[in-house]
Amino acid sequence: MGTSVLAGTLLLVALVVPDRLDRMTFQSFLRLPVELIVLAVVLLALPSRARRITAVVLGAFVGLSTVLKCLDMGFYETLARPFDLVFDWVLLSDAADWMKDSFGHSGEVLAIIGVIVLLIAVLAGSALAMVRLADVMARHRPTAVRTTLVLGVVWIMCFTLSVQVGGVTLATKGYSQFLTNRVKYVREGLGDADVFKKQLTVDAFAKTPPNQLLTGLRGKDVLFTFIESYGRVALDDPTMAPEMDKTLTAGDARLKAAGFSSRSAWLRSPVTGAGSWLAHSTFLSGLWIKNQQRYRTVTTSTRATLTSYFQKTGAWRTVGIVPGVRKSWPEGKYFGLDNIYDSTHLGYNGPYFSWTPVPDQFSLESFEKLEYGKKNRDPIMAEIILASSHNPWSPIAHTIPWNQLGDGTIFNQIKKEGTNPTEVWKSAKRVRTEYRKAIQYSVDSLTQWVQRYGNKNTVLVFLGDHQPVPTVTGGTADRDVPITIVAHDPKVLDKISSWGWTDGLKPADSAPVLGMDKFRDRFMTAYAK
Repeated sequence: MGTSVLAGTLLLVALVVPDRLDRMTFQSFLRLPVELIVLAVVLLALPSRARRITAVVLGAFVGLSTVLKCLDMGFYETLARPFDLVFDWVLLSDAADWMKDSFGHSGEVLAIIGVIVLLIAVLAGSALAMVRLADVMARHRPTAVRTTLVLGVVWIMCFTLSVQVGGVTLATKGYSQFLTNRVKYVREGLGDADVFKKQLTVDAFAKTPPNQLLTGLRGKDVLFTFIESYGRVALDDPTMAPEMDKTLTAGDARLKAAGFSSRSAWLRSPVTGAGSWLAHSTFLSGLWIKNQQRYRTVTTSTRATLTSYFQKTGAWRTVGIVPGVRKSWPEGKYFGLDNIYDSTHLGYNGPYFSWTPVPDQFSLESFEKLEYGKKNRDPIMAEIILASSHNPWSPIAHTIPWNQLGDGTIFNQIKKEGTNPTEVWKSAKRVRTEYRKAIQYSVDSLTQWVQRYGNKNTVLVFLGDHQPVPTVTGGTADRDVPITIVAHDPKVLDKISSWGWTDGLKPADSAPVLGMDKFRDRFMTAYAK
């Protein structure tokens, strides 16, 4: 009897459990799923052999859908969206790499073992539970038939009357809706390739002669800089805003003292929580890169990017500072970069800071030594990725006197003084605090670099790539990130005076919000002459 009750409870939980942690309440398990009644009807209608085979198949299917719900829980917690059955499998290996970088090899191994054990346990448990209930119903068929009929009538009445328990509808068909949505997502994913290929060929500047491109920036050094996870929440959240305001105010003062002005607004990112490469490619290609398939398609195409258009003119040397890249990165050629400096080519001999291979201040100093500070050079267009504010934000570096950076070994002591990610992530409040500190460090590093090394020809465009994980954002659907253009020459900012952007490094709440895919063409149009 106890085993039968356990089997029924397991299947009931599998059918009613939400696929989001923020929706998992005690009341959510007090629902009557219509699917449980349908399963009972099917199993009662089948002969013995067919019933057992069907029970195993249906049980395994329910187990697989439960695994999918677990994946959805994880994706909602990190990316604020469900797991994509078409495009997201590649991200599982990235998740393993993140575990290794953040919690060490043992943490990665334990996580993988845990996932495998969970998968086997769920599939086997669901199948065995279904077989157990099928056998029980077969042995007590009259009682099972009456119980199923009663439950069916109760479900219909509760559904018709919209009966609720603690604000949750008692009669639910949520499992069927969950499966229907998954089929819809798969169908849309499979059809997305054709839609995107048509968008890929539309480029307003494809036939523009190189000598007519970006003429309004000739002779300038243009730096497109992404700050990892720099989202609107850092500026809007009342627990973070006061400290961020101080950082941005200090940055404004540094820049003004060095003769620079700035204007800021908002961009809407295609992703949230993670997926920086999708945001970067959206910003640079002028296309909405919302999944891995679109990313692969665009980076293997002839579609020109904002950075490759600079290269096409022949008026700039184009370089990439990408400290987060630790493996082969063939996409670098697609983005039109003459030379790429990854984590192994920046001269850094210090420690990793969890996921981050090179602290932002050191990356910027290396850019100065390797490219920007050279005499008698051509104008530079650089794509710079600042990675210190990458999840898990612990431990983080802090700015030090620039002449003490050396080869980076000074950061060994700084790391020892930092926080432990396993401790930080026990508290959402601590996670938010460390996130804010990481963003402050990135912004401070960048504005100090401009003050120290910028000149009359420096043009800096810096932006966030996406909002941080829901642990920080509180689950908001907002995907806005700040963007700022900094220049010494007032003529540069005059060309965007009609955009309605806010003066300074902090965009006003009412500042314009532009889709990240729209920036490329708008920027190139503004600086076409």
